[in-house]
Amino acid sequence: MAEIEVKVPASPQEKAAERSSVPEVWRPLETLRREIDRLFDDFDRGVWRLPSRSLFGVEPFWKRATAPAVDIVEGEKQFQVTAELPGMSEKDIDLKVVNDMLTIKGEKKEEKEEKRKDYYLSERRYGGFERSFRLPDGVDSDKIEAGFNKGVLTITLPKKPEAIKPARKIEVKAS
Repeated sequence: MAEIEVKVPASPQEKAAERSSVPEVWRPLETLRREIDRLFDDFDRGVWRLPSRSLFGVEPFWKRATAPAVDIVEGEKQFQVTAELPGMSEKDIDLKVVNDMLTIKGEKKEEKEEKRKDYYLSERRYGGFERSFRLPDGVDSDKIEAGFNKGVLTITLPKKPEAIKPARKIEVKAS
């Protein structure tokens, strides 16, 4: 019977050289092992801390849905804040102004249940967000209005009359 000789890398440099000689697609188990090691490292740091790394390159759900996309536009007589909140309704949104801070807060709850002949699927997703903005000088906070239509929240921040400055034409001269 023939004996099989196995060479074990002795130093970290030899291990790195061995790994670099084999393409990544041929080492799926090594990639899986590294990700599981990372998961255990995150677990060792404490049960109450969330893992800082993403698992298998997928962004964790709590990092994906932390804050809605927001556009802020200044017009002549008002500012307009537009926030994209897909899948939400106006009753899921809480809008407040406290000490010149505008806060948009919301919670999304989604439940899905599917029953078929050969399987049963039940999923629940919950997530909340909160985003705050300091009101610009000259905004009349008593007249702020908000509307919600097709997943888009539009907040109108009217300017006080003294904050509205007339436009001034500037002449351009040839040099």
